Amino acid sequence: MKRFTILTLTVCLSFVCLISCKQQESSKTETSEESVTKVSKEPDSKTIQVKGEEVTYASDSTNLKGYIAFNENNKEKRPGILVIHEWWGHNEYVRERADMLASLGYTAIAIDMYGDGKLAEHPDDAGKFAGNVMKNLPEAKARFNAAIDLLKKHESVDGEKIAAIGYCFGGSVALTMANSGADLDAVAAFHSGVSLPIMPNDKLKARVLVCNGADDPFIKEETVTVFKNAMDSIGATYEYISYPGVKHSFTSKTADENAEKFNLPLAYDAEADEKSWNSLQELLTETFK
Repeated sequence: MKRFTILTLTVCLSFVCLISCKQQESSKTETSEESVTKVSKEPDSKTIQVKGEEVTYASDSTNLKGYIAFNENNKEKRPGILVIHEWWGHNEYVRERADMLASLGYTAIAIDMYGDGKLAEHPDDAGKFAGNVMKNLPEAKARFNAAIDLLKKHESVDGEKIAAIGYCFGGSVALTMANSGADLDAVAAFHSGVSLPIMPNDKLKARVLVCNGADDPFIKEETVTVFKNAMDSIGATYEYISYPGVKHSFTSKTADENAEKFNLPLAYDAEADEKSWNSLQELLTETFK
């Protein structure tokens, strides 16, 4: 348990300093698979048809696998949202979140920070994959920027309206990218560490939402205080929400299974999941109104 705790703390709390790197000027994109979901839209019952496309793209040195979701019945340009996975990698969970955003009227891309769509089956593997990202920070930023470039080029996206959301590792990536000056209008992080390698500074342009569990043992109160003080010092527009009695990975329905399997302090919380998703919708609506 001590080893797992150290690994998780390393990845989820102090994650990813993404410093400058030359962004690939053009990304090779290929649609390899499609899936379609239909959702009834109220109040006029107009059908939303969410189209999901697997795509391949690349940084200068890494092949990446992503997933883009959008409502193909809407012909207007709309904001684009990057969705960044947990330390487990680009899995079905992050794609489900992309589909959910598409059903709300956005185009979302579930991105790949590990390369080749690698997935971790064990915390040891997750720690290794995440550690490899940490060891090559310029490449990590290049991967993130390649995803932004791909999203902006999508036919349905207004390239002037871009946001990013992330979970655990992904939340730390999103926050760090915003703090490094990425051209993002809004950022949301869920069960994410806020002791970041690049703390809030005057390069931050985005509105920020952080949703964490008050009983998350991986997020220390002192780090929250430092984060808030840094945000206040630059006059940032942000909201930090702490849910009483809620633990780590509260948005993931597989959290309880992983908690039992790997003896980790994780737990799904349906109420906090719903509340945090509603807060995200409010952030995006306010940002892109």
